Amino acid sequence: MSDGLPTTAADSAAVGVYKIALGIEYKGSRYRGFQRQRAGVPSIQETLEKALTKVAGGVPVLLSCAGRTDASVHASGQVVHFSSPVERSTHAWMMGANMNLPGDISVTWAKVVPEHFDARFCAKARRYRYVIYNDQIRPAHMAEEVTWNHRPLDLERMREAARALLGTHDFSAFRANQCQAKSPVKTVHHLELLQMGRFIVLDIRANAFLHHMVRNIAGVLMTIGAGERPIEWAAQVLESRTRSSGGVTAHPYGLYLVQVDYPQEFELPQRYLGPHFLSGLPDVREQLAADQ
Repeated sequence: MSDGLPTTAADSAAVGVYKIALGIEYKGSRYRGFQRQRAGVPSIQETLEKALTKVAGGVPVLLSCAGRTDASVHASGQVVHFSSPVERSTHAWMMGANMNLPGDISVTWAKVVPEHFDARFCAKARRYRYVIYNDQIRPAHMAEEVTWNHRPLDLERMREAARALLGTHDFSAFRANQCQAKSPVKTVHHLELLQMGRFIVLDIRANAFLHHMVRNIAGVLMTIGAGERPIEWAAQVLESRTRSSGGVTAHPYGLYLVQVDYPQEFELPQRYLGPHFLSGLPDVREQLAADQ
């Protein structure tokens, strides 16, 4: 026990409730985002809750998540939690859910967590990867899992421009007009541009993100990489604090939530960074941990 709160399955049983955290991956193409929508509109949350409710023998399961991804956005490292009076092993929660889920959503791990764990509010940082397929011909495969850019992109120009976005800044110029975040000030800990064949991957980690922030950053960097704007434009857009100065928002298809960081006390399982087809990219998790 810690601070009088349950920290194990046995502790949870003593108070008649279990809190479970799950790792989730999904292809978001046919969903209107993670968050539950109105009736008839498919969402990741509703699909997961229905599957878990079946595992719980019909007792309703309500989820909270680390990041409410938008329509058509994917995840390989989403984290959710729920509380339930129903006792199941972590293996049963994971495999039972997967038996009742469609093929584009998977539960990758399950763990009993203490009552004070919260998938959203306990998160220290989130990490996204934005995957660009850079070729003159549009891809017939993975068309909804990558963003196609036909213009030749200069990776070094994009890397140089990206340096202006590192650190703590007011990212108002990179937030959607409908963004509801209380403050536009966020801290970008890590921003790298990696290449694997025809794939260019924007790999970014921050304490939190504004609505459309990664897609707007990707749009600016692709414009610079194509030679349509100078390298200094990224810094100029940032300093303007005006969304209209930042060009178009990049498509959602290439965006993946790949990792959520939590305090070590929770000891959540760690998997390799996704998406799966980029398994050859370097995993710089140890480097990032050393920088914290």
